[in-house]
Amino acid sequence: MKITPDRFRLAVQAAFTLLSLYAGYRFLLFLDWVAGRSDVFTPKPGAVEGFLPISALLGFRRLVSSGFWDRAHPAGLAVFLAALVMAFLFRKGFCGYICPVGFLSGLLERAGRRLGLAKVPPRKLDLALHAFKYLAMAAFLFAVFAMDPRSLESFLRSPFNLTSDARMLDFFLHPSGLALSVLAALVLLSLLVRNFWCRYLCPYGALLGLLAWFGPVRVTRDKDACVHCGKCSASCPSGIAVEKKDRVLTPECIGCGQCIGACPVKGCLGFSALGHRIPWQTVAVGAVLVLVIARLWAGYAGAWDNPLPPDMLKRIYQAGAGL
Repeated sequence: MKITPDRFRLAVQAAFTLLSLYAGYRFLLFLDWVAGRSDVFTPKPGAVEGFLPISALLGFRRLVSSGFWDRAHPAGLAVFLAALVMAFLFRKGFCGYICPVGFLSGLLERAGRRLGLAKVPPRKLDLALHAFKYLAMAAFLFAVFAMDPRSLESFLRSPFNLTSDARMLDFFLHPSGLALSVLAALVLLSLLVRNFWCRYLCPYGALLGLLAWFGPVRVTRDKDACVHCGKCSASCPSGIAVEKKDRVLTPECIGCGQCIGACPVKGCLGFSALGHRIPWQTVAVGAVLVLVIARLWAGYAGAWDNPLPPDMLKRIYQAGAGL
């Protein structure tokens, strides 16, 4: 079987989704111990903190302003910084290859295509819808960086923040009727509109896209070799009109390489960095390596696991999360 960008991306995304599910399972075992449902102690897996981008952003603000690493959710900060680095170096590699939500969004997009749905809105509406995630990103950044140091420290050390991962898990395990309605609407919209959540609503992706905009890697097109078949644009999950661009500079490009895989003319489309063509696998491999290096460094530097003793963590989760 030929390894195409689309198949390679699906394999990498599926692997990280399975790792995320395993981390969630280990976190459930930890919470069972906290709640007294089990006598077997399971260490809290740091990977679950990767699902706490707001807490990570607060930790980043603290790191920038004071130089101190957040100890409430240290792994979350490590993942956040890794995502920023990979966005600049390898497009929106976190969105395209690492994020489980991006994986689910992609599966819904594929299902929508097979059903003859998953359309790209008209350009003016498309641009207007993009505004939502950038406005949300701006609101989060303003709220976080406008906090005074005392309020920031108080929030980071609060039981609410320390146990936010437990409440996040409870939200997904026991969603309210309103939450289920919102999720159902997002599923429907993701079937009807290509990659709806990632393109229009995710403020995390908006931030990574702005960093990727200034990065060295981008898709380039040989306009002399192009036959203008439109297959590149039709395959793009972000709805980019690739066939009309010599260089794809938009912050919406997630570096998935699907346009490269769809192109029937060898060498017409490809990733380029600093004026030189690079293999299409570079973005995926580079993004994964950045995350692996961040994990190894954080583990070595003691910046991955919460340093509090297990018994103290147990009391905090019992009080803060009502366990």
